[in-house]
Amino acid sequence: MDESDVNKLPYLQSIISETLRMYPPGPVLIPHESSEECIVAGHTVPRGTTLLVNLWAIQNDPNLWVDPRKFIPERFDGLEGTRDGFKLMPFGSGRRGCPGEGLAMRVVGLTLGALIQCFDWERVGEEMVDMSEGPGLTLHKLQPLEAKCRPRSVALKFISQF
Repeated sequence: MDESDVNKLPYLQSIISETLRMYPPGPVLIPHESSEECIVAGHTVPRGTTLLVNLWAIQNDPNLWVDPRKFIPERFDGLEGTRDGFKLMPFGSGRRGCPGEGLAMRVVGLTLGALIQCFDWERVGEEMVDMSEGPGLTLHKLQPLEAKCRPRSVALKFISQF
């Protein structure tokens, strides 16, 4: 898989978007400050107020997403390269958004695509993967993921060149 292939794999991009929707790396965005007084949901927010945006809550809100706790990559069909309004913003948004978003999306797409292309994967046990989240500022798994992988023949040919 080459970097130029990433844009030709819209379903892979949908999988990545859905994963970042359900499990953003930082569930709370960095603090912001209101530049002027405004009203949000009927509440007056004075100028200079420190604002914390609960990104996880937005990206898992049942008023915004159908079945938000279900993994449904198809919900991003046709949205390649665009955000879904302000419902999906795993890297923040606007001037305060993460400057590494473009690079991160390219690297994750290339890495995930190569892992899928080059290896056969299976669970270690019969039980389903525990997706429970641990405490902290980043959204990490409570139980580490364990999986078995076996190189595919295409990967063995590539590795044998070295």
